[in-house]
Amino acid sequence: MEISSAPLCNTLSIQTDATSTSSAQLDHLLKQKNGFYAFEGALLVRPSNTSSGVLGVSDWNNESLWRYEYQDLASNLVFYAEDLFGNQFALESGQVVLFDAETGDKEVLAQDINGWAKLILEDNNYRTGYSLGHKWQAKNGALEAGKRLIPKIPFVLGGEYSVENLYALEDEKSMRLRGDLAIQIRDLPDGAQVKYTIVE
Repeated sequence: MEISSAPLCNTLSIQTDATSTSSAQLDHLLKQKNGFYAFEGALLVRPSNTSSGVLGVSDWNNESLWRYEYQDLASNLVFYAEDLFGNQFALESGQVVLFDAETGDKEVLAQDINGWAKLILEDNNYRTGYSLGHKWQAKNGALEAGKRLIPKIPFVLGGEYSVENLYALEDEKSMRLRGDLAIQIRDLPDGAQVKYTIVE
């Protein structure tokens, strides 16, 4: 938090479920700093409330915003942060998981938010996309609030991790687009054809 931006929201409004380990951890995090950017915007921790052009945790987790595109792949997750490409960090039964925006695959990263923070600090470039984000912004200017960089050709379909393959898109649009992709490919064999449209 010491190397991150100022808080994104000054009003703290968190609905705490006293029986939920995930809720307690998220409450504690956002009480320390209510949403922030780090590593030149590559890491976004969402504030409790929508503010500064960034959707808050409650709005971001609304089923009707983008989660429905992933169907059951996004069930039982509380999304609270994301990397440069919109891959989501989420809480599931107290653990922190990485939710791949293109496939909906989940990977357990840490047993709690403290463990996740340690992991991010140990390898921020790999975990957030920092160096590629730095190169993109040097060429295109600062990434606007509420946007993430997504590939023109999805990484899962062979797209390159390069500045030329990235463009900025509103975060909810990018998740809806890739949610559709995740559902298309979830049961397909390698080499099958999928339909993917670049959204401006």
